[in-house]
Amino acid sequence: MDELDALRNDLVAEQQALDAIVAKLSDEQWALPTPSPGWNVGDQIGHLAYFDGTAAMAITDPEAFAAGVDALFAAVGGIGVDAFTLGAFRALSPVDQLAQWRVRRKVLAEAAAVLADGDRVAWYGPSMGAKSFLTARLMEVWAHGTDVVDAVGATRPATDRLRHIAQLGYLTRGWSYAVRGEEAPEGDIGLALTSPSGQTWTWGPDGTAETIEGSAEDFCLVVTQRRHLDDTHLVVGELSRHWLVRAQAFAGGPSEVPAPRSS
Repeated sequence: MDELDALRNDLVAEQQALDAIVAKLSDEQWALPTPSPGWNVGDQIGHLAYFDGTAAMAITDPEAFAAGVDALFAAVGGIGVDAFTLGAFRALSPVDQLAQWRVRRKVLAEAAAVLADGDRVAWYGPSMGAKSFLTARLMEVWAHGTDVVDAVGATRPATDRLRHIAQLGYLTRGWSYAVRGEEAPEGDIGLALTSPSGQTWTWGPDGTAETIEGSAEDFCLVVTQRRHLDDTHLVVGELSRHWLVRAQAFAGGPSEVPAPRSS
């Protein structure tokens, strides 16, 4: 199995892991607030459903996707992004919301099956290579799934699927600064992370100025802005800390890092 096939399989597995949690929730639990301001559990699933659908469109119908991007950006100055992306979804019952997400992620899986290594896919910013594109979808479902798990008090064991997210987090160090109009300080940073299965995953060239050490799950929580660095056990230096309090592995405008829970 090549890397692209592994990504396709891991994306579906991550979606199924979250599905197994939300499928058991009551209607009242679907309405619980999550750490994302203004969003309940249903909104988290609605966000995934909307962008799984547009991700499939970006692969199969780039012109229609481009028109959708224009409409989304127009909504920023009009009805608002949440109303545009979540309005129709919010009108559904939880049962129908779950069904809608299942339909859209199935369409995404079918579209993703035609991607080949080296293909590029348009997105809400620069186009992305096929691997990065599917990794971003996996990162999204895991990150928003974290919000759901936090809201309902569920348990979701970490898996080695986090390797994809950790790699994306490492590769987006420069983006974390660029999206804020800043330049990254000079000096390379390495990673030495412990995987859920007990392996050591490393990134970075030899002779880096610093190496971030700790669990892959902690690192992924930080780069997806689900935890503040100070709420993890990551071992960092000054240069690494400067990055991780800004880390942003996802597209869009600059997003606020959560405040430390331990403060």
